[in-house]
Amino acid sequence: MPDRSKVSENEYNKYSVRLELQVDYLAGVFAYHVQGENLLEEGDVEEALNAASGVGDDRIQKKAQGYVVPDSFTHGTSEQRKRWFNKGFKSGNMNEGNTFNASNL
Repeated sequence: MPDRSKVSENEYNKYSVRLELQVDYLAGVFAYHVQGENLLEEGDVEEALNAASGVGDDRIQKKAQGYVVPDSFTHGTSEQRKRWFNKGFKSGNMNEGNTFNASNL
């Protein structure tokens, strides 16, 4: 993450979204490997996807203020969070989730 004092708030928020989506991806990778050890229970992945979706900036802003302001997002949309978790869960590969180089979040 860049030094917050050296970039605009909008630019900082974009980095924050990429970081948070990478965390979602890595959570999916973790779940992939935990599943391989038979440690997940039925419904655990669906619960994780619902949780990721539930804390999307779009959903939180819409509920809190009735509208969304994409430039103020710091965690990503509900759809992005679910998609990145799912991508990590399907691949199980830590090296495929570089959100900082992704052209499409």
